Amino acid sequence: MNLCNLPPWSIASYHFNEHPQRIRIQGTDRINRLLDQLDTINDLHQCGALFHDFMDVTFQLHQWQREDSQNSRKSLKNSYLRFLRGWLFDSNSVEGAVLKGWVESRLGLLPTFHHSMIDSIHSEKYFRYLVDRMRGSARTSAILSQLDLLYEYVQYLLHRNPSATHLTLYRGVNELEDHVILKRSKHCCLMRLNNLNSFTSNFERAWEFGSRVLQTEVPLTKVFFLSGVLPKSLLKGEDEFLVIGGDYEVRILIGG
Repeated sequence: MNLCNLPPWSIASYHFNEHPQRIRIQGTDRINRLLDQLDTINDLHQCGALFHDFMDVTFQLHQWQREDSQNSRKSLKNSYLRFLRGWLFDSNSVEGAVLKGWVESRLGLLPTFHHSMIDSIHSEKYFRYLVDRMRGSARTSAILSQLDLLYEYVQYLLHRNPSATHLTLYRGVNELEDHVILKRSKHCCLMRLNNLNSFTSNFERAWEFGSRVLQTEVPLTKVFFLSGVLPKSLLKGEDEFLVIGGDYEVRILIGG
């Protein structure tokens, strides 16, 4: 099941990456007024500040101090920023599980890794992921709806003046066994990536995270988030992209 305009099997397919389409999340029309306003602004920092103000008002994030109970205060204070920070620190955290859960619930793509490989929805590993996802979701109010609008905002920026349909991105890994390999040749393979993954646009930086680097072409429509679209005062990150998974053709680069 999903909540977008395309079926899961299509979004996950290698053919989709070759011929991408825009993914439209249901119920995100509320952001259209903001996007119309951003059409007149070229400064990315200002766009990010306006988006955060929009989220602040829409989800009443600024009212956390007015709540009486500690749980109520946390549910507002722990906004989408908390989950992005959690992912940047550890993609296997409860915050990471919530972001993977957003992909699963909105696009229908199941996670293939959370702490360890997930080979079945009936496995204990999938159950552990669900527990983390529920623990994380309980920390805030309407987090999936917040992530819906974050994705729409990022897609708006990427497609506002697109110079290309894809980005060349890199990911450092140590063990290929942590990924599902569908086909493989000497230096290339068709790989089923986790439903959400960290990539970088900096080739040299990718080597810091593994003895191998995966290089692939990522369609713009599969970029969930990227560094630089929010003010650094809100979220710090360098050259990081959060990429929606599926079947990708990747080059495997091995260090000397």
